[in-house]
Amino acid sequence: MIRLIALCVAVSPFGLVTVASGAELNGTLKKINETGSLAIGYRDASVPFSYLDGNQKPVGFSIDLCQRVFEEVKARLGRQDLKIQLNPVNSATRIPLVANGTIDIECGSTSNSLIRQQQVAFSVTTFVSQFKWIVRSNSGINSAADLKGKAVVVTAGTNTSRFVNQMNTNEKLGMQILNGKDHPESMIYVDTGRAAAFMEDDILLAGLRATAKTPSDFKILDQGYPADPYALMFRKDDSEFKALVDKTLIGLMRSGEFEKLYVKWFESPLPPGGINLQFPMSDKLRDLIKEPSDKANG
Repeated sequence: MIRLIALCVAVSPFGLVTVASGAELNGTLKKINETGSLAIGYRDASVPFSYLDGNQKPVGFSIDLCQRVFEEVKARLGRQDLKIQLNPVNSATRIPLVANGTIDIECGSTSNSLIRQQQVAFSVTTFVSQFKWIVRSNSGINSAADLKGKAVVVTAGTNTSRFVNQMNTNEKLGMQILNGKDHPESMIYVDTGRAAAFMEDDILLAGLRATAKTPSDFKILDQGYPADPYALMFRKDDSEFKALVDKTLIGLMRSGEFEKLYVKWFESPLPPGGINLQFPMSDKLRDLIKEPSDKANG
């Protein structure tokens, strides 16, 4: 369980938490205060975490969580005039853009891994997934053993890519591993027959299948593999900003608002088409709501 670092704050007569007299801002909060905006990185097709609605506006579970963080930042700085700066990212660009300061917080579907912690930092866990394969329903493929010697696809820059390469070597499957530039392109590989299967986190595959032209054309194989937990991502060595983000998320978990947001995005009709992923909260995530943690697997 993480320990939150106390912030030097004061409460105004209007109930807003503001910077205490004499307190110096550092890192991300200092940058936000100077620029007048919180730079958010979003994904355009990571249903239901971060994607574009019918008006090409970023929406999703992670976007809602980051909106709550934004409100906390405004209160912390006493700056109701702060704005959100939206920046599109993909699997390859998200970590460099956070690390170099272009983005203050990434609100997508990024997993917290020990390797990534060498470059960036993460909040407490917001979701728990498994790696799974998706194939065409008429492919005759029912397990990983059926993929031996076949072409498969992964999205470049993902943890899944490393996992599949390791699996291919360890299990001597002889697969040809292709790389899509993003998740929709990886799905196209399967849809067009260029790849027999696509491995990614189960919830992302559920979203891709649900938004496909004909969802019944695809099936997700039953076998799952452990994956690193999802979290919001921001720059390393910024304990003040991390404490604010974690305080916000843990507050949502304690109040029950986190679970309401989960139901909104995982178990209800989604914009713009009204699809329902029908993806109930796992027991593991329920445990992490009771005892929040920012630990990666391993």
